[in-house]
Amino acid sequence: MSMNQKLTKDKHGKDVGPSLYRSLIGSLLYLTASRPDISFSVGVCARYQATPKESHLKAVKRIIRYVHGTAEYGIWYSKESNSHLAGYSDTDWAGNIDDRKSTSGRCFYLGNNLVTCIVKSKIPFHSLLQKLNM
Repeated sequence: MSMNQKLTKDKHGKDVGPSLYRSLIGSLLYLTASRPDISFSVGVCARYQATPKESHLKAVKRIIRYVHGTAEYGIWYSKESNSHLAGYSDTDWAGNIDDRKSTSGRCFYLGNNLVTCIVKSKIPFHSLLQKLNM
């Protein structure tokens, strides 16, 4: 998935087999344990497992091509290096086109190596206010 690509529910798109799509997502989720660089893209694609469309399958296939092309990449820890732990976070306010939910994420690096990435989707603020008033 490219940085500027945003997936939507794509109501008018052509349906694809949900079992194939779920199988591919499951395999990619398994890979995220050793390939944290794909965790955000896989998480975005996993949102559309109920009614996957061709646009969603295209994004999943792009991730698979990326994994295949970077199979020799990995995290290498050297005992001689003086590595430091660094954490970064970012938020995309109301960035989900379908439900206007916000997405926040945190990534942690040991030296120059990404070791974990956490991404969460949040309830829109106006929905939270409505729940608090009830």
